[in-house]
Amino acid sequence: MLLAVRIVIAPDSFKGSLPADAAADAVAEGLARVLPDAELVLRPIADGGEGTVAAAVRAGFRSRTARVSGPDGRPVEAVFAVREGTAVLEMAAAAGLGLLDHPAPLTASTRGVGELVLAALDAGARRIVLGLGGSATTDGGAGMLQALGARLTDARGAEIGPGGAGLAAVSGIDLGALDPRVRTAEFVVATDVDNALTGPSGAAAVFGPQKGASPDDVALLDAALARYASLLARTTGAWVERRPGAGAAGGTAAGAMAVLGAEVVSGAALVCDLVGLDEVLADADLVITGEGAFDEQTLRGKGPAEVAARARDAGVPCVVLAGRVDLPRERLGAAGVAAAHALTEVEPDLARCLADSAPVLSELAARVIGAWTSRTA
Repeated sequence: MLLAVRIVIAPDSFKGSLPADAAADAVAEGLARVLPDAELVLRPIADGGEGTVAAAVRAGFRSRTARVSGPDGRPVEAVFAVREGTAVLEMAAAAGLGLLDHPAPLTASTRGVGELVLAALDAGARRIVLGLGGSATTDGGAGMLQALGARLTDARGAEIGPGGAGLAAVSGIDLGALDPRVRTAEFVVATDVDNALTGPSGAAAVFGPQKGASPDDVALLDAALARYASLLARTTGAWVERRPGAGAAGGTAAGAMAVLGAEVVSGAALVCDLVGLDEVLADADLVITGEGAFDEQTLRGKGPAEVAARARDAGVPCVVLAGRVDLPRERLGAAGVAAAHALTEVEPDLARCLADSAPVLSELAARVIGAWTSRTA
């Protein structure tokens, strides 16, 4: 049996069951039982949303905490990561849906995201990576810009209120008092969606209902975002309304593009770069990735698909461990996947798998690596 092997463990989260770092630990425990002398390199990943900061910290970034405004104005403790002038932030840490006791589709604000950016700048960051995803807001990033010093005013010259409802009244945008550090910093926003800001595939129509918006709320929010886009264009010269990805995180990407000059990138690709996946794949014998459901959606740019593609390019076999596998075997090879296994191979009852995933995932990893070493011995 092969013992001196190097295995890269790079799972995404098993949503609702295991965060990515816990999934990586569970896989490592199972592998170590079968191959105690193997070198296990843990690089949990994310799609740019929740889990992005944890992935960066696991890869060597330092963790920092800032007290910022939550989506309803109540203070929250938000964690971010820094290393060598780069800060990694998660929108969900300051404006996430999980921070609300009740959905607030019209008033939830991104102000705390701007405060988190200020904390990163205070920590010396010159490049700020903002992972979008899991947001409670549909304010186009207006609250974020206000926290950074922008003035968004109504027809009377008063500052607009929070959220999309406040944005519906915006008549002017003044960037004169924007924090000067913002103008020299590099901003990158990471997302796995390509929705425009407005319209049938826009932020309000597609994601508003997930945040508690009624049909009337969606109509109000979509009109507010269109009004906002016109003002952004008039103020900055940047027309972002139809740009792919502008609708991410309730349109926060649009505000970041227009005012911060942010580049929008694939969240999965960015996180794989942050954790140095290509470097650790260079001399690996095997890579294991995974997530809750490995399906067609995965192949549209989600984390495990990015890991598999990079493993294929590096000539390293890739195995997927997932809660469910909903792809036919003939689709795996084209995606760079040598094999895919579901937790139900260990525990047929899916509800039990989800209720206590870590030991099931650990056992599945042990079985799979046992079979793999037998074939390669």
